Amino acid sequence: MLPFSSCLEKQQKVRDLFQAATTAEEKYQIIIDLGKKARRFTEQEKTEEQRVKGCQSRTFLKAELVNGKCLFEIDSEALISAGLGSLLTQVYSGESPEAVVRCPPTFLEELGIVKSLSPSRSQGLANMYARMKLEAIKFFK
Repeated sequence: MLPFSSCLEKQQKVRDLFQAATTAEEKYQIIIDLGKKARRFTEQEKTEEQRVKGCQSRTFLKAELVNGKCLFEIDSEALISAGLGSLLTQVYSGESPEAVVRCPPTFLEELGIVKSLSPSRSQGLANMYARMKLEAIKFFK
């Protein structure tokens, strides 16, 4: 079994989710629908320390370690950002800190999601993953 097989399997599930989407608009709709389904943080949860810097819209990341696995939640004021964050949490929540750091989100490029985003949204997505990695590194013992 590969060290990050769970992470790779989750990335495949995300690819499968987009299988029927042939246009950028269809992909955007899936992402927006994920954003609509995402749990919204309370105002008390939207702290400055949980804010993801460099995102086009205000975006927040909660991270904790439970039984050796990272648990992530992301919320954003923009549905597209919330949906992009949801893609990342689907893959990385429940993974070991090492998997979060060493198993890059290749599905984003493979699905053409990154190139379909504006430069500022693309940078925000990169910042979300970078922040998840940073939080995972804090959990290394």
